Amino acid sequence: METAHFYEVNLNWEQGRKGLMSSPVLNENIEVATPPEFSNGIPGIWSPEHLLIAAVNSCLMTTFLAIAENSKLSFKDFQCNANGKLEKSDGKYMITEITLRPLLTISDEREKERAERILQKSEAACLISNSVKSKVLMQPEIKVQVD
Repeated sequence: METAHFYEVNLNWEQGRKGLMSSPVLNENIEVATPPEFSNGIPGIWSPEHLLIAAVNSCLMTTFLAIAENSKLSFKDFQCNANGKLEKSDGKYMITEITLRPLLTISDEREKERAERILQKSEAACLISNSVKSKVLMQPEIKVQVD
């Protein structure tokens, strides 16, 4: 793997507090806007705040999938709820904390401890979590479902 990768994202302002994000290597565009909690914010549209939390959440999943595959961990399902806390810190708004609540479903009770270690390793290796200065907390849950 090369040491540097580049990801291009373009943004075009549409009107008011709304724009359209795109990338030359992706098929889908994403409409983005100021969240409704702020002046002239627009409800129902992805905001930078949502996208930041989504980036951390999806990075946990993709990192987990890679580590689980390399570790040969068999699992039935992976879901994750993520919440970000926006507040003023030193006079500036920032996401001060992101809480990840992955729910991992496995079929073998004996794999529970190993699954927990793999989740913890995934959070520690997540490059997006490692790139933000917000505190990232993970509160995993492992469910055993035997058929």
